[in-house]
Amino acid sequence: MFRVAVIGGRPAPIKGARELGVDVVLVHQPGQYEESIREHCERIVHAPLADGPAMLEVLRPLHEERPFDRVLTVSEPWGVPTGHVVDGLGLPGTSERTARLLKNKALMRERLAKYDLSPVRYRVVGSEQEALDFLTEIGGPVVLKPIDGAASRHILRVDDAAGLRDAWHRHTEAGNTSVLAEEFLAGPVVSVESFSFAGRHLPVGYSEYLVNSHHVEWQVSVPSRLAAAHLTELRDLTVRLLDAVELTEGPSHSEFVLTDRGPRVLESHARLGGHAIPELVRRAYGLDLARMWLTVPLGIDELPAEAPQPAAGAAIRFLRPEPGKIRDITVAEDIPAVVKRVPPGELADVYLPLLGELVDIPVGAVVHKNPGDVINPIHTLADCSSGYVLATGTDADAAVDTCVLVDEKIRFHT
Repeated sequence: MFRVAVIGGRPAPIKGARELGVDVVLVHQPGQYEESIREHCERIVHAPLADGPAMLEVLRPLHEERPFDRVLTVSEPWGVPTGHVVDGLGLPGTSERTARLLKNKALMRERLAKYDLSPVRYRVVGSEQEALDFLTEIGGPVVLKPIDGAASRHILRVDDAAGLRDAWHRHTEAGNTSVLAEEFLAGPVVSVESFSFAGRHLPVGYSEYLVNSHHVEWQVSVPSRLAAAHLTELRDLTVRLLDAVELTEGPSHSEFVLTDRGPRVLESHARLGGHAIPELVRRAYGLDLARMWLTVPLGIDELPAEAPQPAAGAAIRFLRPEPGKIRDITVAEDIPAVVKRVPPGELADVYLPLLGELVDIPVGAVVHKNPGDVINPIHTLADCSSGYVLATGTDADAAVDTCVLVDEKIRFHT
């Protein structure tokens, strides 16, 4: 029997762990996980997930009582603290060093430059004048982003001095005294889902996005049509990137911009992709990254020698109602989907609620909000909380078309 500790996140990948011979200790925070996950866990312990030493203090006695084989997370915010626990217990996996190289966007750019990978002009700036100097040197639009940011928060494009002044003010209001300035990368965004074991990297799935003016990704489709002409370069760049940050084991999610100079790294993460991408990859490619997240590191399954070709398409589309207080929600009777509703007051802080209930349903939708709730403008990924549509199709275009049709039949009246 194997034993793992899982830190935070949406812990759906641990469903079925018992049947695989894996005992799971889930470390989480109250109210941020679905209670139904308890039946899949040996136990659930509560701890401050942002505090690596505190989590290590909680888990070390359990490790001494019966050793963990791995300590894992599916969540980017807890990657560095999880790495601290991995190192502290002397276990294989993603180290604190690798997690920090990926989370700290300035360190990642520095690392890429060291290995002459994906050249992008950047600078860490500590004042409005330094940011203006960088904008002047670039001679074109730049992006100001938090160095340790996540969920598309405060990623601001700047075109001129006036825009820079406003962007800098917004960053200082958010408490960001040091900001990463990068040249704006023009082109569509695609991602590569990869899995690694013993230092071998297997790029598996390719996704593309629709984003709003705040750089929030509100639709994802697999396999990416836009990436098709760049697959060889994307595979090579992904492998070299993962080697550069010393990632040797587990899933990774790497985002690229397809510029007129070729693919450029936007960011990368030592985790499963968000936006239900592992489920999209499973539907399209037939490879279950969520299962592999547990089974490959433990030796239950082998990492395939080659990635499969896509046999279908899949897409997810977040519902985007008009902001305001919800008066009513109507669902058309002829909606071509299984629709699930989250009861009022439940799962409010759960990302992608009820996703596990849709895995055997070709077309499903979840309505997360209820009358009386408030819809916020979508400025960060956290605002994509009204619900979503998930669909499989003969190809990615068909899956997207189905998502659009279902979306149109769910109306929020605000």
